[in-house]
Amino acid sequence: MPSSGPTFADLLDACDHSAVHLEMRDAYAPTERFEAWRRGERIDWEDRASWWHPYDQTIADAVGRGVVIRRARIVSEPVSEYIRWEYYVTHANVAAGEQVRWLPRRRATDLSLPGNDYWLFGGRLARVHHFDGDGAVVQDEFTEDPAVIKHLSDAFEAVWDRAIPHDRYTV
Repeated sequence: MPSSGPTFADLLDACDHSAVHLEMRDAYAPTERFEAWRRGERIDWEDRASWWHPYDQTIADAVGRGVVIRRARIVSEPVSEYIRWEYYVTHANVAAGEQVRWLPRRRATDLSLPGNDYWLFGGRLARVHHFDGDGAVVQDEFTEDPAVIKHLSDAFEAVWDRAIPHDRYTV
């Protein structure tokens, strides 16, 4: 089901200082890029034109305006095949200017976490992703409810504080 709200690019364009993203699933719906990786195809990181996507440019533009973009992933260990692929393609996220950290699930037991992945834009608007059992987004929910925003912000910061920076985490 497509989102009826603003696009990701519009949401990020409206940010003036921060955007954070919390991911908590060990697998998402497969994409062609994931399937290609499974077949053994690898990205030529030296050939930026071959892998740089509009998403990467949107992130780079926001970072260039001074928006700090942080992504945290809570993962089971040993990691799933999908997470191994995500780890591999995180090179693009980092190249675009995102800060990325990884938190092993066993280190998150005592954290109060929301039930869904989400983006939090500027600490005032959340885009909450609702997935089906196979990891496909079925709906995005938008909220500016101060209590929900506080919970999401607190949860993200708790994860971020414990998580391992991408350049120090290995799968």
